[in-house]
Amino acid sequence: MRSPVTGIAALIILLVVVIIGYSSVFTVRQTEQVLVVRLGEPVRIVTEPGLNFKAPFIDSVISLDKRILDLENPSQEVIASDQKRLVVDAFARYRIKNALRFYQSIGTIQAANVQLTTLLNAALRRVLGEVNFITVVRDERERLMARIREQLDHEADGYGIQVVDVRIRRADLPEQNSQAVYQRMQTERQREAAEFRAQGGQKAQEIRSRADREGTVIVAEANSTAEQVRGEGDAERNRLFAEAYGKDADFFSFYRSMTAYENGLRANDTRFLLRPDSDFFKYFGSASGHPSAASPSAAAAAPKQQ
Repeated sequence: MRSPVTGIAALIILLVVVIIGYSSVFTVRQTEQVLVVRLGEPVRIVTEPGLNFKAPFIDSVISLDKRILDLENPSQEVIASDQKRLVVDAFARYRIKNALRFYQSIGTIQAANVQLTTLLNAALRRVLGEVNFITVVRDERERLMARIREQLDHEADGYGIQVVDVRIRRADLPEQNSQAVYQRMQTERQREAAEFRAQGGQKAQEIRSRADREGTVIVAEANSTAEQVRGEGDAERNRLFAEAYGKDADFFSFYRSMTAYENGLRANDTRFLLRPDSDFFKYFGSASGHPSAASPSAAAAAPKQQ
């Protein structure tokens, strides 16, 4: 029969074995790397995920993230080479590439963020202070971000950190300067617009003047041609009249009288005060246009009968 003391001793031994076994193993996740430290001195670095062993009680493990980490940098005021102040909002991404150096120089992610913020602000001031405002805002932002990343990565290498990327979210003038710049830009655009309108008005006036001049020339040429054609027509008409008169003077006189009747005796538009024996009505009394022989005697006898 076992004694109670033996059972208690076995339980104690089992408990000790469990504690020793538990303190002898550790797990490395896929997102981390582990630094094994023995009595304050680094022993080894474990980067592969899985179950690992260490010396119990004397070894400790320090887990470090091996993913790409974000560094949010507060907005900083930077002076460009043309003495314009810029408010720059930037951020960086980094990862721990040397866990031992990182542990010995900084130790924690929080301390690394503080140190990298200082280094990033210094790099921003150095790089952006060498160029003017337009270069930062518009022309060469990509190249400037690459230079900042290179400088920050070079300085962070001593802490076991690799800087993956640096980006400038925003680079603007301070609010009070922005309003002045916008006002100046607006005034400049208004001046350019007024200049363009003046040039357009001048061009329009030149086009209208040229069109009026060409129209006057065309009308004058047309009138000249019309007068020439009209003169030629009148000359041809006179020639035909002269030719007709030469062939038959009585017919020519008859034709002219008929034309005068047509033009002079219009409906509702004719008033004449003429003697009935006027030459204008000579064809009314005789088809030949000559008065008959009896007409004088009849005219003379008429008063005597009265």
